[in-house]
Amino acid sequence: MVTKMKTAIGLMSGTSMDGIDIALLKTDGEGVVDRGPSMSVPYDRAFRERLKQALVDAKDLQDRRARPGDLAAIERNLTLRHAVAVSDFLHVAGLSSADIDVIGFHGQTVLHRPDEALTVQLGDGALLASATGIPVVCDMRANDMVHGGQGAPLIPAYHAALAAEGAGGVPTVFVNVGGISNLTYIGSDGDIVAYDSGPGNSLIDQWIEMHTGKAFDEDGHIASQGQVLDSLAARYLKSPFFSANRRRSLDRNDFLPPHKTDAGLADGARTLAYVTAAAILQSAKHLPRPPVRYIVCGGGRLNRVIMQDLADLAGAERACVLPAEEAGFDGDAMEAEAWAYLAVRSLFGLPLTFPGTTGVTMPTTGGVLCLPEEQFSTIGG
Repeated sequence: MVTKMKTAIGLMSGTSMDGIDIALLKTDGEGVVDRGPSMSVPYDRAFRERLKQALVDAKDLQDRRARPGDLAAIERNLTLRHAVAVSDFLHVAGLSSADIDVIGFHGQTVLHRPDEALTVQLGDGALLASATGIPVVCDMRANDMVHGGQGAPLIPAYHAALAAEGAGGVPTVFVNVGGISNLTYIGSDGDIVAYDSGPGNSLIDQWIEMHTGKAFDEDGHIASQGQVLDSLAARYLKSPFFSANRRRSLDRNDFLPPHKTDAGLADGARTLAYVTAAAILQSAKHLPRPPVRYIVCGGGRLNRVIMQDLADLAGAERACVLPAEEAGFDGDAMEAEAWAYLAVRSLFGLPLTFPGTTGVTMPTTGGVLCLPEEQFSTIGG
C-alpha cells in the first residue's frame, strides 16, 4: 500500500474561463487528504477574449498537438500566467518551490469531442516545470480516451476521497457547477458513478456578457428580477443529451446561449438559471439510486437563484441541497484540490478514472510528468 505523503499544488482553469484556481494538498493519493490554503487569480478581460478566440481556432482540430492560428502564443501566455500564479501563491503561503513535490496542471480545454476520442487542453507542462522549478503532471485526460473513456469527469476520484473523509454514509451527489456541470454519485456502499450533467455557468455567463459586458450575474441578482420562460427552458431540457441511456461528456459549445431576440435580459438569465438546476435533476435520473443529498461546489453555488431552484427541485424528491461549505469543504477550491490529488495518484500509477466515471474499459491512470530539467515521461500510456 502506498503511504508516502506528497505535497501538491493543483491548478484549474475551467470552462468558465474566468481565471486560475490554486490549492495546496498533502495526500498519499488514496484516503489521506490534508487540505491547505487556496487562492484564485482572475483573468483580465483582454485575455478572456483571447481564450474565446482559442475556442474558434481549435474547433476544426484533428490533431490534438496542433496549434494553428494564435493557439501557440495563447498556450505560452496561459502557461506563464500559471507560473506567475504559482509564484504568488507560494509567497502568500510562506512556501518555496522546494516545499512542493508536484503540480497538477489542468490547462485550458479548447476542444472536447469524446465521440472522436479527441480532447485538447492548452498548457505547456514542460514550460511550467521549467518556470517554477517543480515537477508537473499534465494532460491527464488523454490516456482515459485511449482506453475507451470520455476523458471526463476526472474529479470523482477526489470526491470519493472526500466522501470517505466525512460526506459518506448515505447516497450523496457532489455537484460541480462550473462552465459545464458534472455530478459524482457516492453510494452508501462506496460505489462511484459520475458524468457531466449539462450546461452550468457558461450559458448564463455568455448571456450576461452579451447584454451587459459583465462576466457573470453576481449572486443571481439579474436572474432574480426575471421569470422562467417555459418554451425557452424546454428547448434546452428536451435535448437528447438528457434522455440518452449512454452518458457522455460535454464540450462548452454543445449548448449555446439563446439569441438576443429570444428573451429580455432578466427573463433570459432567470430561465438559464432554472435550466442549470433542472439539468442536474434530469441527469440524476440516470443514477443507480435517488440521492439523499446534493453537495454543491463551483461558482454556480454562489448564484442564489440556481441554488434555490436546485433546492426546490431536489426537495420535491426528498433530497437536500448543501453548498460545499456547509458540508465542511471549500467549494471554490475543490477542483484545484482535485487536480493536486490526481497528480499524486498519477505519480504513484494509481487509477484516475474508472468504468463508472468516464466509461473507460478498466481503471486507468494517466498524465504526462514534466521535470524541471525538461525531461518528461508518459504515465500509463
